[in-house]
Amino acid sequence: MSATSVALRLSDVHVSLGGHEVLHGIDLSFTAGRWTSVVGPNGAGKSTLLKTMAGLLPVTGRIFLFDQALVAMDRKQRAQQLSWLGQNESASDDLRVWDVVMLGRIPHQDWLAAPSVKDHAVVETALQATGAWDWRERSLGQLSGGERQRVLLARAMAVQAQVMLMDEPLANLDPPHQVDWLEQVRCLTSQNTTVVSVLHEVGMALHADDLVVMQAGRVVHQGPCADAVTHRAVEAVFDKRIAIHALDGQWVAVPKL
Repeated sequence: MSATSVALRLSDVHVSLGGHEVLHGIDLSFTAGRWTSVVGPNGAGKSTLLKTMAGLLPVTGRIFLFDQALVAMDRKQRAQQLSWLGQNESASDDLRVWDVVMLGRIPHQDWLAAPSVKDHAVVETALQATGAWDWRERSLGQLSGGERQRVLLARAMAVQAQVMLMDEPLANLDPPHQVDWLEQVRCLTSQNTTVVSVLHEVGMALHADDLVVMQAGRVVHQGPCADAVTHRAVEAVFDKRIAIHALDGQWVAVPKL
C-alpha cells in the first residue's frame, strides 16, 4: 500500500438526527498512515462525523474505505479494517479485562472458533502497550475510569485495523497516560495505521499530523498542524478565545482572557 493512498474519503455527506441536519455536505480525505485530529466547539458535529465514518449512522452521500464503498462492505470485512473507540463505551462490568480485549479479535475469528495463538499474542501485546497487563484477571467493574479507558483502547488496538477512529480517547486519563496514548498513536502511524481522533484538548490535538476544524456541522478547514493557516482557523472557531504559539518546539494553545 502506498504511503500516499487515501484511507477514508467522504463525498457530499449529509447526516440528519431527529429530523435535524447536523452534518452539511462533508467532503474529506484522510491519507493512510497519518494521524488527524478533529477539533471545534461543542455542537460542531465532531462526534457525529466520527460515528458517520464508522458506519454507525444513516447518511446521504458517499463514504469510501480504501476506495471501496463503506455500504458495500460486509460487517466482518468492515470490522477487520476499521476499529472504533467511542465515548462512554459500554461493556459488561463482570467481564475479565482479558476477555474485554479479546473481543477485539472477533472480526478475525471463525464463528464459534476458540481464540488462536495469534489472538492471544495480539491481546497480550495490546494490554502491555496500554499498561493494562497487570489487571488482565480483574473484572472491568473493579477498574477506575482511567483504567477502564485504557482497557477499551487495548480492545480497539487488538483489532489491528488499518484505520482507527477514536472519540475522546483521553477521557479520564491523567497527563502521564495521555502522553502514553500519544506514543501509542505514533507507534500505530509508523506501522501505516490511519488514526482519526476527536479531541477537546486543542493542545493535545496539535500533536497530530493534520487537523480537521469544524463548526456548525461543516468542515471549515483541513490542513497540517504546523500550518499557520490551520492555527488561524482553530482560533477563529473558538472566537479567538485561544491563541496558538510555538513553545519548546511544540505547538500549544493558550487561553486568551
